[in-house]
Amino acid sequence: MAELIKIYEENIQPRQIEKVVSILKKGGLVIYPTDTVYGLGCDITNLKAMQNLAKIKGVKLEKAQFSFICKDLSNLSDYVKQIDSATFKLLKRALPGPYTFILPGSKTLPKAFKNKKTVGIRIPDNPIALELVRLLGNPIVSTSIHDEDALLEYTTDPELIYEKWNNLVDVVVDGGSGGNRASTIIDLTDVEPVVIREGKGNLDVL
Repeated sequence: MAELIKIYEENIQPRQIEKVVSILKKGGLVIYPTDTVYGLGCDITNLKAMQNLAKIKGVKLEKAQFSFICKDLSNLSDYVKQIDSATFKLLKRALPGPYTFILPGSKTLPKAFKNKKTVGIRIPDNPIALELVRLLGNPIVSTSIHDEDALLEYTTDPELIYEKWNNLVDVVVDGGSGGNRASTIIDLTDVEPVVIREGKGNLDVL
């Protein structure tokens, strides 16, 4: 049975957020708020946790389209090949924000993703998500829980999310009502940016 932990964006209690980070470090699965829909994620350094995440989504880990939730652009080079200045400026302009950027994966990707040619990078404009990643010390591998028809009605209310997911995850962070629009996905692996999915993020950043 998962734990439901209330955390306020405006006044994040260290004890509460540290409790969630501790669960992540132990290989737990966490549902948490972002600047779009609620996300489901785990520690990128924990292979077993990532396998559990993939199992829940019904995919093989090596084929999973998970995003990497980062605190900022500082450790981008750990996961992404060197990018040009125009791409970096675009990322700086848009992030933190409701975007997922598809970038060419580097050779230093975690073993589970070593065959992936691209990775999705997210830096959500949400203080709870950013503090979780900052305290964890590395990205959270994440997927949204909005995209299965049976779950659409659960995306905005954390208590309903908890009712649906409490036997599958270790903790649900109640950060208030979530959004019901996913992130805008932009592919930056080619010469020109390509919009894969138009979501909450404004395309003016391009």
